[in-house]
Amino acid sequence: MNADLGSVGDFRIFTSMPRSTASKKGKVKHRPVILVTNDDGVMAPGILHLVESIQDLGKVVVVAPDKPQSGMGHAVTIGFPLRLHQVKFLEGIEAWGCSGTPVDCVKLAVDKVLHRKPDICISGINHGANHSINVIYSGTMSAAIEASIENIPSIGFSLLDHSVEADFTGAKVYARKLVEKILSIKADKHLCLNVNIPAVESSLIKGIRFCRQAYAKYEEDFHERKDPTGRKYYWLTGEFQNFDKGKDTDVWALRNNYVSVVPVQFDLTNHELKSKLEISIKW
Repeated sequence: MNADLGSVGDFRIFTSMPRSTASKKGKVKHRPVILVTNDDGVMAPGILHLVESIQDLGKVVVVAPDKPQSGMGHAVTIGFPLRLHQVKFLEGIEAWGCSGTPVDCVKLAVDKVLHRKPDICISGINHGANHSINVIYSGTMSAAIEASIENIPSIGFSLLDHSVEADFTGAKVYARKLVEKILSIKADKHLCLNVNIPAVESSLIKGIRFCRQAYAKYEEDFHERKDPTGRKYYWLTGEFQNFDKGKDTDVWALRNNYVSVVPVQFDLTNHELKSKLEISIKW
């Protein structure tokens, strides 16, 4: 589905009441608090670019892993202590490194750093795709989903380029547009958007498309190797396979140079199947 941000059709992810940031006299009533996190680590280029793009939109606080945590999904730390340490970031930005997972970062940020819920949580910009099935494994998106669980509107951003030298120019433009839009309205408290940006020059990006998650998966293989002592170990490899040819999917949008925006939720109930089972199975 192709839609302007002000008209999202059947997704109904926004309510109609605007969030005012100024009084009738023009004085600022509320400067939004923006929590920024990621899974690539607090010193990754992607999170720096994300903060640069939105730092004037509110009070920005960064709480992110102190080391890469890609592929951690929704893992939480329960068997080890968690540690926070303040790190040097952009001038004027409070930033903390956390020894835990992206989800740990969101939890600790709310309870021990902000001492309140932020107005929005944004995660990224991830180095690499988080479209389709990747959302299940992604630490980037799990941080955003955790915020959504805690009644905090959230967005996860990913650029389809794994390189540390990736060009984030286009990603920054669209990240700012989306964050600015969400802050300008009263968003649903469980809003969570999975945003992927194609790795092309910003001038080639055609715009934003609201999409559904494509049905795709990895055809995986474990390469068997031996360490210097002769013991076997295994290295996961695989190729991404798209089985969904729909033109309303995130994979299609990205292949056609659109920014894909997929509204996601943490309720994994298959409601259609539930209704069918209630009719077809009698106890």
